[in-house]
Amino acid sequence: MELQIRFNHYHASYVINADGTAVESHEWSKSVLKETALEWSKRASVSYSTSAQKGEVIAAYTLKADGKRIDVPKDNYQIEVNSGKGKDSPVYSDWTTMTVVFPDVAVGDKVVFSYKLIQTQPMFPGHYSTVHYFYDQTAYDDVRVRFDYPASMWVQHEARGMKESASETKGDRKIIEWTYANPKPVKTDRRNYSVFDADKVVGLSFSTFKTYADIAAAYGERALPKAAVTERVNKLANEIVKDKTTPKEQARALYEWVATNITYAGNCIGIGAVVPRELDFILDNKMGDCKDHATLLQALLTARGIKSTQALVNSGSAYQLAKVPVVSTVNHVINYLPAFDLFVDSTSDSTPFGMLPYGDQDKPVLLVEGYKDGVKTPVPPVGSNKDIVKNRFKIADDGSVSGSVEVFQHGTSAASTREWARDLSKDTEEDMIKEMYRAQGRIGSGKFVKDDPTELTDKYHYKADYKVEKFIKLPGTGAFYIYSPLGIATPIHGYLQSELEPEKEAAITCSGGNVTEEYIIELPKKLKVLSIPENMKLANDFVTYTATYKLKGNILTVKRTLDDRTKGNVCAPEISAAYEKLAEKAMDNLKEQVLYK
Repeated sequence: MELQIRFNHYHASYVINADGTAVESHEWSKSVLKETALEWSKRASVSYSTSAQKGEVIAAYTLKADGKRIDVPKDNYQIEVNSGKGKDSPVYSDWTTMTVVFPDVAVGDKVVFSYKLIQTQPMFPGHYSTVHYFYDQTAYDDVRVRFDYPASMWVQHEARGMKESASETKGDRKIIEWTYANPKPVKTDRRNYSVFDADKVVGLSFSTFKTYADIAAAYGERALPKAAVTERVNKLANEIVKDKTTPKEQARALYEWVATNITYAGNCIGIGAVVPRELDFILDNKMGDCKDHATLLQALLTARGIKSTQALVNSGSAYQLAKVPVVSTVNHVINYLPAFDLFVDSTSDSTPFGMLPYGDQDKPVLLVEGYKDGVKTPVPPVGSNKDIVKNRFKIADDGSVSGSVEVFQHGTSAASTREWARDLSKDTEEDMIKEMYRAQGRIGSGKFVKDDPTELTDKYHYKADYKVEKFIKLPGTGAFYIYSPLGIATPIHGYLQSELEPEKEAAITCSGGNVTEEYIIELPKKLKVLSIPENMKLANDFVTYTATYKLKGNILTVKRTLDDRTKGNVCAPEISAAYEKLAEKAMDNLKEQVLYK
C-alpha cells in the first residue's frame, strides 16, 4: 500500500474530574511521504466551544529531515471566533477554531502538533464519555491513549484491537492506558462507507454512563423542563390548529408549522449542545437546532393535549448502538407521538407528516420518556415509494421529436421533488427545458407544468411538453435507444447503474421502491422497423425487472418496471451481489435498440 503520510506518534490524555469536566491533551507527529500530501499536511486545526472550553496550542513545528526544528511563527496562526456583540452571547454558535500553518514543509519532513482543551462546563454534570477510532488504512507507529479519573467514579470501557499497557490506582485516582501500532496498513477495496459499525473498528470507548437509558435520562433532565407550556405557546397552538378537530389533524398542523416556520440552525452553544433554548427565543427568532425544534413541537403538542416525547437518534451512518454507551453515538433529536406510533423530524422542511428523512430511518432510538431497549425508527413500507413515468412522443420524418412526459410520484421521491420545485424560480422554470437541451448540445424547447409544491404531502405530479431536433438519424438506416427525450425523472437505468459496482466488504445503505416507465412512440409511417428489443422478466427474492415491447403498425408501446422490495435501509454484501447480477442483465435489455431503415 502506497502511503501518503505516516503518524509517528499520537498521544492523548484525559484527566477527568468528578463533576464531569476534564482536561484533554493531544499530541501527534506525522511524516509527509508524498508530494500529493503536502498541501493538506501544512495545516492543523483544533475547535472548541468558547463558553464551555478553553483551548491552547502547546507546540507546533516542522521537523526537517535533517533534524532542524522550525516553530510555527505567531503570524502563521488563524483564529476564527463565533461570538456575539460586545459581552453578549452569540445567537447560535460559539465555536472557536485555531489553525496553524506549518512552515517550510517538504516531502520527508515531519509536522508536530500538540494542544490542550480545558473543559469548564460538563456536557452532562457528573458524566463523561469519549471514543477513539483508528483505521487499518492509516499508518501509526505509536498510539497511546490514557485516562486519569477519580477512583470512586464508576466507568466502563472497551478497547478493540488495542493493548492495555497500564492500569493502576494512585491515591484517589485511577489511571488506565492503551497502546496501538499499525506500521503496515492494509489496502481496502471498500468504496462505500454509508454504514458505520463502531464495534468493528480498532479503537476504544470510555463512558461513565451505565446504559443508553442513562444518556436519555441525562438529556431529559434539563431538556424536558424547557418544553413546559407557556401562555404564548398555548395561544400559538390554538391559532395553528384553528378548526382542526381530530388529534391527528392537529398534530399534523403543529408539525407542519414548526417544520416550515422555524429555520433549522444546526450549531450549538456550550452546554446548549445538549440543552434546548428558551421557547421565547426560538419563537422570537424563528430559528433553532434539532433540540429547539423538538422542544417547541413537544410544547405545542402538549398545549393541545397530545402526548409526545423527544427521542435521541444518530443522523449519520451508525445503524446500531455500540456496546459502550457514548453520548456522541446519538447526535440528533426528533419527536415520538405514541398515540399514532409516529416519529417526526421537524428540522426537515420538506418531509411530510408521518415520514422521516432518510438519515433518520431504520436507526436505534432513545426515547427520553418511556425508554425501551431495542426501539428503532421505521422504514417506509414495501411499495410505498413509487414513481410512474409516462412518455408519449412522435418522431417526425426529419428525426425530430415532439411529445410529453408526465410523472406521478409517491413517497420519498415525491417529497424530494416537492422540495426541488419549491426553490424553482419562475425564470428558471420558463427556460428549464431549453437549457436542458442546450447542455446536451441539442436544440429544443418546451413547457414545464407542476402541481403546487408547497403542501407537505407524500404525492406529487408534474408534466412537460417538448420539441427537440435530431433525436434520431433520418432519413437512412439507423438505431435508437428507448428513453425519454426529456430526462426530468430518474429512469430505471439510473437506479440500476448504481448497483453495478456492489460493495463486497461491508453493509451499505439501500432502499426499496417501484419505478414504472411507459412509452407510446409514434414512428414515421415511411420508417421500416427491422427489430425491437425482446421482452424480459428477471427476478430474485427482493427485486423484479420486467420489460415488454410491442409494435403495432407505426406505434411502439413499451412498459418497463423495476420493483425493489428491499426491507430496511441496510443491505449486507450478499444482497448487493444478488442485485448486481440482476442489474447487469436488466442493463443489457435497456441497451437494446430499435433498428430501422
